Amino acid sequence: MTHKEALQSLLAGNARFAAGTALKPNQDQKRRAEIATGQHPIAIVVSCSDSRLAPEIVFDQGLGDLFVVRTAGEVTDNVALASIEYAAEHLRVPLIVVLGHQHCGAVAAACENHDMPGHLNELLAPIKESVSAAKAKAGDLADNASKANVARIVSQLKNSEPILSHLVKENKLEIAGAYYNLDSGIVSLTE
Repeated sequence: MTHKEALQSLLAGNARFAAGTALKPNQDQKRRAEIATGQHPIAIVVSCSDSRLAPEIVFDQGLGDLFVVRTAGEVTDNVALASIEYAAEHLRVPLIVVLGHQHCGAVAAACENHDMPGHLNELLAPIKESVSAAKAKAGDLADNASKANVARIVSQLKNSEPILSHLVKENKLEIAGAYYNLDSGIVSLTE
């Protein structure tokens, strides 16, 4: 499957989900048997760990269809990058979708810019870069920061040496940004 076909499949699945006509494909015993010995996902989805955003459901996909890496605020540290590299290089997945969303708690916390307990400051540090970039834009700061965060991560992945940047340059991998509206259920591509 090409990256264009994979993206079309995800967007068509999201349209079904948002319309309440999800097919819930590849979730039966036959599919479990098909993928028991290997995986061939059509896309890598880097998304927030927010419980309201489950990529397999939002894109109406099933078992083995997506390789999902989830962290709060889609933060991509070295462990997340290694997981993404594995799927892109070894599983030859042609598409990465970085999926941000409306009302993201991690982005809201970064917008508030308070000192947080535990490891939360480490999580929020890269998101605060996106908040700074969004302050110049008109409109809701948290929404703009969520979209800026997606753009920052897309850029980070496209420039990640040596694996991802190489695959992008060879046109073996496409990286797209997307934004999920919690109210409508619709995923839209970002710039």
